Amino acid sequence: MWKTALKPRWIAGLVFAIVVSGVFVLLSQWQFGRSTQPEVPVNPATEDVKALTETLQPGSFFPGSVSDQMVSAAGTYDPAKQVLVPGRLKDGATGYWVVSAFTVAGAPALTGVAASPQTWIPVARGWVANPDDAGPPPSGSVKLTGRLLPSEAPLPATAPEPGRASAVSVAELINDWDISMYPGFVAATSELAAGSDLSAAAVGGALKPLEIGPQPPAQQVNWLNLFYSLEWVVFAGFALFIWWRLVKDDYRRDLEDELDDDLHQDAPLAPPAQATSEQLQPKVKP
Repeated sequence: MWKTALKPRWIAGLVFAIVVSGVFVLLSQWQFGRSTQPEVPVNPATEDVKALTETLQPGSFFPGSVSDQMVSAAGTYDPAKQVLVPGRLKDGATGYWVVSAFTVAGAPALTGVAASPQTWIPVARGWVANPDDAGPPPSGSVKLTGRLLPSEAPLPATAPEPGRASAVSVAELINDWDISMYPGFVAATSELAAGSDLSAAAVGGALKPLEIGPQPPAQQVNWLNLFYSLEWVVFAGFALFIWWRLVKDDYRRDLEDELDDDLHQDAPLAPPAQATSEQLQPKVKP
């Protein structure tokens, strides 16, 4: 079989089959890439900073259209209202998010919801590896800038100890802080106080910035393109199969030719025919 496959024409045929299979594989990859497409393209408008008071209203549902929006707000932090959210990863290490309550200036108050007439929003200020490194938030009036994110769901059957929270959950923090809040939180990127940026990204130290970018859009599967990608893989394998089949047929023909030659060489020679007595007698004409 190998002797037949090493014939020049079949070596050339193998090269051709490999090239054709490679083209089919590339087509399969192209179709597979087209089989998953974002449902909604990334909106560059989310990177334009908008006022929080004009983007989201307290006491309402969090609309998906404002998720990942960069927002700004003026107000103050309450150092007594700060929790650590454990189990947060950064650069492969597990640590804590530092979440502080931020009162939003100019936000409408929700009467009858909480003891304070002000409206607050949780702010994830940064990440720490050691809970002892979580310092207090900046004091005084602060101009906050960050990415607006929906509230997380609290972990079920979990009772965090004082100063801890199972998640950045508005429902959980409202009960802990007893204040009215927006239905979301802000991942801080800038905290301007007295003309200086006191955020984790600007100051450095033990408090690390979260660096949360816009979330990728949801993907939808195009089943027709996925089927085409699998089809091209089958074609690639079929091209190699055809080459193997042609080589096998040629190999069988070679065996049949060799067998015919051996039969002709081994067959005994037939003796010359002898004339009978009747054939040797002369024929008498009447």
